[in-house]
Amino acid sequence: MSTLVDYPVGQGLIGESPVLRRLLKTAKMVAATDVNVLLLGESGSGKEVMARSLHRWSPRATSGFVSVHCTGLDEAPGLPEFCERGQGHGTLFLDEVAELTPRGQGGLLRCLDELEQPATAGPLLRVIAATAQDLGALVEQGRFRRDLYHRLCVVPLELPPLRERASDIPLLIEHFLQAAAREHGLEAPTMRANAMRLLKRYEWPGNLRELRNLCERLVILLPGAAVTPGNLPAEIRTAEAPDDTGFGFRLPPNGIDLSELEGEAIRQALDLAEGNKTRAARLLGLSRDTFLYRLRKHLVEA
Repeated sequence: MSTLVDYPVGQGLIGESPVLRRLLKTAKMVAATDVNVLLLGESGSGKEVMARSLHRWSPRATSGFVSVHCTGLDEAPGLPEFCERGQGHGTLFLDEVAELTPRGQGGLLRCLDELEQPATAGPLLRVIAATAQDLGALVEQGRFRRDLYHRLCVVPLELPPLRERASDIPLLIEHFLQAAAREHGLEAPTMRANAMRLLKRYEWPGNLRELRNLCERLVILLPGAAVTPGNLPAEIRTAEAPDDTGFGFRLPPNGIDLSELEGEAIRQALDLAEGNKTRAARLLGLSRDTFLYRLRKHLVEA
């Protein structure tokens, strides 16, 4: 069964990849506390979804959740007002906190000071901040206040880019296709194996947001159809797997699933050999019998 953070609907973090499992395990432990959290990750990687999930898993779940986008914000983002509206002890999400102006940074720091209570009572408000920038580097450059950085970054959580959790892409695609089909009252398309291979190989610079938008486009343009490589955008069809090591493979920072890697190698060998199993076996340095055994082991479509 896949792990699903289902709030808000259609934008969940879904998957079984080791990096996602580790992240969710840590996030649930952090959610049970009152500490401020700094969410790091590329644009579109699901930082607001994670912020809402931290709130939902926390003792503050029945209190309010307010999201504030900090780009160009020149004043403190209404923290006292948030509490005065009867939503104290809730969660405030500061999206793109690195974009606060210097005046906004100072105002936020003052508000955090005012909202502190004795340790026995706990803070009036939990703050979860997020940024796609290197906030530590901005501190060193004098562009972000060091004291504010340390107040926000009690626990940092880094969301992995989609390219580091390629094994989750089929589950994500199924989820996004079904969600878009329900929204538009259409039948979800299905994904051919050769199209799925291209989608798993693509780097996804826009991360989950880019994948979700593609799935919605496919639902609208190809309702009920079988999606083939020709239906995919040119940048996905022509993308090549990274190869800057001289060996043809680079171990990602968060590790890999070795069984999945073996299955992917078999698929690529079959593609290069145009389905000829003997040639594919030679490409992998295997005997034909060993290749056929591993083909059945991974249930690869030939």
